[in-house]
Amino acid sequence: MGNSQSSNVKLDTSKRREIRRLRSAPVLSKIGLVCGRQSQSSLGSDPSVLNLTSEKSRYYDSPTRHSDNSSESDRSHFAIKHISRDTNDLPSPPPLIQFHPNNSVYAPTHDNLTPDASEAYRSFLQQFPQYRLTWILDTLRRSDYGRLERAKETYVDYMGGSLYPESLVRVHTNFLYQSVMGNTHSVSNSSKLSLKCADEARAAVLAFFKAPPEYTVIFTPNATAALKLVGESYPFTEGSHYLLCADSHNSVHGIRQFATNRGAEVCYIPSTNHGGFDPQIAKTLLLRHRLAKNLPPSLFAITGQSNITNSKASFSTIELAQSLGYHTLLDAAALAPTSSFSLMETPVDAMVISFYKMFGFPTGVGALIVKKSFLKKLERPWFAGGTVDVVQVPGNIVTRSHEPHEQFEDGTINYLTLPAVTDGLRFLSAYLPFLPLRLSCLVYHMTSTLSKMRHETTGIPVVRILSRAPSRPLTSVGELSDTGSTVALIFFDPSGHMIPNSFIEYAATKQNISLRTGCMCNPGGAAAILGIQEDMKKLYPGVTLKDFEHAVGRELGVVRISLGLGSNFQDVWTVLKFVKQLTNQEWRSTILNEWMRDGGEAVLESIGQAI
Repeated sequence: MGNSQSSNVKLDTSKRREIRRLRSAPVLSKIGLVCGRQSQSSLGSDPSVLNLTSEKSRYYDSPTRHSDNSSESDRSHFAIKHISRDTNDLPSPPPLIQFHPNNSVYAPTHDNLTPDASEAYRSFLQQFPQYRLTWILDTLRRSDYGRLERAKETYVDYMGGSLYPESLVRVHTNFLYQSVMGNTHSVSNSSKLSLKCADEARAAVLAFFKAPPEYTVIFTPNATAALKLVGESYPFTEGSHYLLCADSHNSVHGIRQFATNRGAEVCYIPSTNHGGFDPQIAKTLLLRHRLAKNLPPSLFAITGQSNITNSKASFSTIELAQSLGYHTLLDAAALAPTSSFSLMETPVDAMVISFYKMFGFPTGVGALIVKKSFLKKLERPWFAGGTVDVVQVPGNIVTRSHEPHEQFEDGTINYLTLPAVTDGLRFLSAYLPFLPLRLSCLVYHMTSTLSKMRHETTGIPVVRILSRAPSRPLTSVGELSDTGSTVALIFFDPSGHMIPNSFIEYAATKQNISLRTGCMCNPGGAAAILGIQEDMKKLYPGVTLKDFEHAVGRELGVVRISLGLGSNFQDVWTVLKFVKQLTNQEWRSTILNEWMRDGGEAVLESIGQAI
């Protein structure tokens, strides 16, 4: 017999009151422009200085505030509360805005700015005055990411994983400390609490992405597991098609194994030289495989934002695919952390996310956000604990769980971390509107500065930016950029020869800079921006990465710098200073000799690259 339980279990009044206190009382972070114990009078009487410490400003409701008398269905929309905790263990961050005697206006103070960055910051603000609108994120940097300054670490790998805000961990730890949570597949009080938290997390996910009622949420270990769930269950057959973009993550490419094993045809939409795809070419390919009512089902997978080329997809292609009868699958793992997305406006059949990419904690939890009607078309290749109601043993009879999401959640969900998902989404909701503007200014400044850097002795460019650059910096809060906040580039020595990525990574580590090198599990996007599509065609069964690199005579991949929730001007300045140091022959030679002694020479020999 199965052991799953319905989510309709009712809690007694006292238990419900306790859950409400634990889940809604904690504040995840400071959110005031004037915050902590700083009095407003100390800031003067300038009416232009916003004070967001009022009761009204401390609640962000989605879509509306609810009272204790609201129905359960109303609560499924969950009010996003982001308020100050009345605990003594959370230090108040310093006030974000201070008066500068030599300036007639209020200006942001960056306690973490190094002296050599201060002048550059003032110049940056003159070029990007709109950056001032994102000062609230400087407060966040102080209150939740102070460990970066304490460790003297510059973190620019947000595409690899967002950094967790310290207050989110405190809130979650406090909740676990006060709660008794058990396996959701039971009816005990501890199990009811876990089930309640899981239901709350599902509602939070649906509200965050503005999902209509026909959607549900299936929790998975990560976005990759969510993609695998769709691939292994999709009813591919002879005559089916699997269309996908070349500029996609390996987990999206991996679905082609399920498709080809069942006789379906795989068709790629080629990448442009800067990643993404040409919407007109995509339209042509979709029309070429036009579907009729009686033809086998076909799947169109689209990458919302590339994790290497920085390209964003044209969602109009999704609408066309749906009109032609395709089921649509969106990989939003790279898109969701810094861009808002509405399933009401773009109702894909399924989309996948990983929460650690969005707000850093918890890891090991992702989600498949999916239409219930689409779930009915999926055919699971096996069953497991938690997915069934009755199993005949011995025999062949299996009755699946009656809840759609339970049919796809194998075993026990990660119930101890799901409360952090709810809190993390509330946390991100408060800051997400400011992120595109902030990151657009930083990325635009970084790419324009990098493109001007030259070696001192020869004038050869230090870097070549391969990823798609934003067409313009944003100017107001609420705008969305046409690209992400990732910069993929390769480095050159004074003679114009490519510097190995592994050396750049080594040198960056010496400067306490956390960045990423490689192909980012996106071979199609990497091949496009590196111009090695023809080399890709020459690969053979059993080929290794070292074989491939030896054939092209250099390390493959790029150096990736990606910004996110905790990024600020100092991070960008530190990266630019590091790149500038590479133009200095003496400094570069010193680090190069260290790298060669620490294993770099062996790396070069293995791929036949000279330096």
